[in-house]
Amino acid sequence: MDRERDRPESPEALARRTARTALLMDEAQLGRLRDAHVMLFGLGGVGSYTAEALARVGIGRLTLVDADVVVESNINRQLCALTSTLGQSKARVTRERLLDINPSARITAIEAFHLPDAPVSIPADVDVVVDAIDTVAAKIDLAVTCAAGNLPIISCMGMGNRYDPTRIRIGDLFETAGCPLCRVMRKELRKRGLNRLRCVYSDEPACACAAGEETKAGGRQAPGSLPYVPSVAGLYLAFEAVAALLNRG
Repeated sequence: MDRERDRPESPEALARRTARTALLMDEAQLGRLRDAHVMLFGLGGVGSYTAEALARVGIGRLTLVDADVVVESNINRQLCALTSTLGQSKARVTRERLLDINPSARITAIEAFHLPDAPVSIPADVDVVVDAIDTVAAKIDLAVTCAAGNLPIISCMGMGNRYDPTRIRIGDLFETAGCPLCRVMRKELRKRGLNRLRCVYSDEPACACAAGEETKAGGRQAPGSLPYVPSVAGLYLAFEAVAALLNRG
């Protein structure tokens, strides 16, 4: 879904809204962000913070991909999760929230899961892809697809069952240590001829949590989470996406 705003933002309102950002970026950089199209897969604890940071920094076009609805267990860590949004589409809730932040943005919400046998197509004008999903097969497929198209991608590794946000790092997947998901991703990507992937990861060993009642796709046990770990990872993803757009990576 994609709709134009009823009242386009005036140049004066835009200048006021971006005044603090303009102290750190020149007009050419701000223009580059306004012209950019970022596609974000996943709007959970990580992706919801990525989406919000991208909207607040002034990305002009965002495509948001997530098929989930808000449930009560999301409230401890996801920006889209409120008692007033329970049962609603994460993609739609996030879209409306971001338009309230950045009325000038063009935001498309796609209510779907990206899977290798049912992929969500990436528009030709996308500048950067951000992967904030937790399905390994889908993460691999996105990495391979972007590599084939020479399209920048930033991927988040495992943030569940971790306490310490200061252990979160940015780097190349093939130089990481301490993350089981990174290990699996390296193995699978090597099989497909890939030897690099920019990622956000934690070098903190995942803790052994007591089994809860909630399960994820495929019957996997849902991991424990805290509000300040996935949120930091999401902000790091946004930072990396902006760096890629401004050629600072």
